[in-house]
Amino acid sequence: MPTDIEIARAAQLAPIGEVARAAGIPDAALVPYGRYKAKLDLAELPPAQRQGKLILVTAINPTPAGEGKTTTSVGLADALHRIGKRAMLCLREPSLGPCFGVKGGGAGGGHAQVMPMDEINLHFTGDFHAITAAHNLLSAMIDNHIYWGNALDIDLRRVTWRRVLDMNDRALRQIVGPLGGVSNGFPRETGFDITVASEVMAILCLAADMADLERRLGDIIIGYRRDKSAVFCRDIKADRAMAVLLKDAMLPNLVQTLEHRPAILHGGPFANIAHGCNSVIATRTALGLADYVVTEAGFGADLGAEKFMDVKCRSAGLKPDAVVLVATVRALKMNGGVAKADLAEPDAEAVRRGAVNLRRHIENLRKFGLTPTVAINHFHLDTSEELAVIEQAAGEAGAEAVICRHWAEGGAGAEDLARIVAARADAGAPDYAPLYADAMPLADKIETVAREIYRAGEVAIPAAVRAQLRQWEAMGYGHLPVCMAKTQYSFSTDPARLGAPDGHEVAVREVRLSAGAGFVVAICGDIMTMPGLPRVPSAEGIYLDGNGAIEGLF
Repeated sequence: MPTDIEIARAAQLAPIGEVARAAGIPDAALVPYGRYKAKLDLAELPPAQRQGKLILVTAINPTPAGEGKTTTSVGLADALHRIGKRAMLCLREPSLGPCFGVKGGGAGGGHAQVMPMDEINLHFTGDFHAITAAHNLLSAMIDNHIYWGNALDIDLRRVTWRRVLDMNDRALRQIVGPLGGVSNGFPRETGFDITVASEVMAILCLAADMADLERRLGDIIIGYRRDKSAVFCRDIKADRAMAVLLKDAMLPNLVQTLEHRPAILHGGPFANIAHGCNSVIATRTALGLADYVVTEAGFGADLGAEKFMDVKCRSAGLKPDAVVLVATVRALKMNGGVAKADLAEPDAEAVRRGAVNLRRHIENLRKFGLTPTVAINHFHLDTSEELAVIEQAAGEAGAEAVICRHWAEGGAGAEDLARIVAARADAGAPDYAPLYADAMPLADKIETVAREIYRAGEVAIPAAVRAQLRQWEAMGYGHLPVCMAKTQYSFSTDPARLGAPDGHEVAVREVRLSAGAGFVVAICGDIMTMPGLPRVPSAEGIYLDGNGAIEGLF
């Protein structure tokens, strides 16, 4: 059986201009980055001729066995084309941190990949570098302002703006700087987050246009004065220069699937520490070009789908017309207690035990007024008995399940899924509603997500955190949604608690106000906004072979 990388290398790609023209994108709208990828100049696109149906792809909680959410998104988009539908794929861009850490690439797999895979996973069109530079420009200008007299009277103890890097580096989580004497500035405690957790990333993904981007950048709160009044990015006079750095990064990126179908990749926040969705600009652009737009939300539905509904849709005025929930036999076995080394052995009973995770996600999605279609991402070792268990579990929860073979067969292996999902989308918009109202107090919003989605028995919010939330409400930010930062591996804050735990405690460690992005981040349990590398990072196996080809990227 060929590997993902072997399939990618054997692919014959079409020039990006041909892909664009087939999607109704004129040559004038293309800003080429080589032969096989380009940015889209939105000013050169014709007025939208349609308003497509929005299809969200989400998944059960991730495990080392894999679920294939991106692979399923690609397969579904290709399958929609195969059954005669005008479709477009909208995905996030991969981060370098996971590529060199533990997760690997983020371009799909098998015969359901977006291409050119290696370029997408490594640097791509430079969007993440632009976001990193814009974020750190503000960091530098804050320290420079303090150095040259601190006219804004910023309290050094209350500077909340950190720095970012698109790489996993635990040594940078908490640092003290600058050191070295008077000429280097004033020592203070700070730290780094990974670029995907940057508020600038969130702003780029939620901004409607350049004017909105610049406004949101100006709204960033960088810290507080001694009287606890907020200091904004526009007070530092960094917002306009940051927008200049982000000018090209704001343009969506066009690539292709292995079947030469259009795919827009833009933005890349993680759903465990950010809102986990591709850009609003990309989604709206695709909706104006296609009748069906397939998009994904990061990690499991408890994180990515919840934030898609409560943050992205609320902010952008979007709503999904259909939802796909991806599951695999192997992942459900792990949720049922099977060790990774034993997954090759048939075990329908373990699948049955692990199916509680699938049912929980179905139940949660129905709280938004949406009943998902379950896509069973087929693996060649799956048995008919194991597959039947998933179909039965989905049916008992009120959802239809479809066996999909897009990894091995490309779009042809997901045509049944495409027909069902297209019919659901065509039937009319579901009764979608967010989980909580804008007017609900911030602490109550956090508790609502923890109890309704995570099924927590107790939500521990320290008195100091509650006081901070009340202060933000008094400042006029009480209407914002909450963005929960939590482990992706479990409904709880303990990554080892698989299945569908309930009655557990969700402890909120701290909260951060992303005033420019338009949400409040609640950091729960031991989750880190700067990941670390594993004991054996993927980087150890990535190299150039004798022909200059990249090995080990997956």
